[in-house]
Amino acid sequence: MSFTVTILGCASAKPTIDRHPSGQVVNIHEQHYLVDAGEGTQQQLIRFGINPLKIREVFLSHLHGDHCFGIFPLLSTLGLYGRRTPLRIHAPAPFGELLAVHLKYFDTALPYPVEWVETDTTKHRLLLENRTIEVWSIPLRHRVPCAGFLFREKEPPLNVDKFKIAKYGLSIAEITAAKRGEAVVREDGETIPNAELTYRPYAPRSYAYLSDTNFSARAATLCRGVDLLYHEATYAAAEQRSARDRGHATTLDAARAALKAEAKRLVIGHYSSRYKSVEPLVAEARSLFAESYPAREGEIFTIEKQR
Repeated sequence: MSFTVTILGCASAKPTIDRHPSGQVVNIHEQHYLVDAGEGTQQQLIRFGINPLKIREVFLSHLHGDHCFGIFPLLSTLGLYGRRTPLRIHAPAPFGELLAVHLKYFDTALPYPVEWVETDTTKHRLLLENRTIEVWSIPLRHRVPCAGFLFREKEPPLNVDKFKIAKYGLSIAEITAAKRGEAVVREDGETIPNAELTYRPYAPRSYAYLSDTNFSARAATLCRGVDLLYHEATYAAAEQRSARDRGHATTLDAARAALKAEAKRLVIGHYSSRYKSVEPLVAEARSLFAESYPAREGEIFTIEKQR
């Protein structure tokens, strides 16, 4: 079952010839979620082979243009593609005002409803839950209200070991009980512990998106144990003051967050246009957190299943 993150854009406010503004698609069990939508998002979806009609919901971290300008043309295009199912957009206020103006003057007759759900950027709250996943907000420290997002897979159902089925001659009813997490109690009074019969097919996986923000110990703690952490690294370590003043992070801030979160892997992005190469930025992050990797457009990060 898939759990991937595709990078659509990794630039900060000023795009470059090879970097678009922020945007990602999180694919969990073939459920596709758009995270931020900088300018050019719909072209990037097509470029990297992602059908825009597959997008289930949208999560916008904040209302700076490099994170949300691309949502409005995407709404129009989805109408041209014939979308009929509702599209829910999670975003801070006053996104509802921006959406209302767009719908009034540009998309007056979309064939599908657009629903805005306000994100309270001061709270760690459950935003979405279905049978497969949960999505939580992560309060961030930026110049405007801003929230990151934690995507977390739910515990998969128990599997019954086929060799134990044969060993104990389990009936259909006993197998069903074991899958529910129950011990099997036989007619003769024998009790077979559930742990003897079942196993989890894999450990639940998780992904956290933290952009834009100063270093936040609270944010890192809220996604503790995450398998893959995306953390903005707009600046090199030498630009700590600029990062602090502008509500952004450095490479070492991102690495500190990964350490605090006890993350398995770190992806850095949201690079300032001043950096022609990201390799020195990655090297700085790796000096503190070895499992650091650069966000590059079109790259797919896969979170593998583990027992």
